[in-house]
Amino acid sequence: MIRSWRVGLRFVLVIVAAFLLWWRLAPHHFFRPRGSNSIPDLSVTSPLNQGGGGAAPVDAYPIYSALYQEPQQEPLVFAADSETDIPQVGASCLKPTTAEERELTDAFVAANQQSQRWEPKFTIPAGYRLLTRAEAAQVQSCLDKRGQDAANCAAWRNIRHIRYLGVPGFDHDHSRALVSVIRMCGSFCGSGGIFEVEKEGSSWTRVASTDFTRDCSWMY
Repeated sequence: MIRSWRVGLRFVLVIVAAFLLWWRLAPHHFFRPRGSNSIPDLSVTSPLNQGGGGAAPVDAYPIYSALYQEPQQEPLVFAADSETDIPQVGASCLKPTTAEERELTDAFVAANQQSQRWEPKFTIPAGYRLLTRAEAAQVQSCLDKRGQDAANCAAWRNIRHIRYLGVPGFDHDHSRALVSVIRMCGSFCGSGGIFEVEKEGSSWTRVASTDFTRDCSWMY
């Protein structure tokens, strides 16, 4: 009786072991989700900041001027070439759910397909400086060196960040817009974000974050 029980137990263990081995080695295609799990690379499918753009639109200057009316703790330095980013959070950090949000998203992407040139047309009480592409690259190099090249970086010693501004994407009546600011303190140091602004009277103010733009803040 005991011998029979042991034979039966061995038989069950062999069956279980065989099943586990098959489970590990067999290609279970029927458990694989349809489609690809990879996140599309937006730099390939929808590249931004391409060359060939002209001057930045005149109606963009009042927006950024309004955002920098308060005194800053450091000199304001802007790159003369517009630049923005849409980080890979899902397929895009922007999550439009309404017709107006989709309008703003499409307008923002279209406005930033090409890099555009900022001119000294901002109205900022504390003043600011615009850097050419070559100057911006030199300042970035100096920020990376953290004071180790005093001779070549003396002209930039007071600069702590370079701000790269995106071209606003407006709604149809130009009362709301998506804008972006990237604050770089070195090649691998900085922060950025895409956010919404709205026009109140003759000025612009930042809109409180919603699910539409909540994922569009990041740090390097």
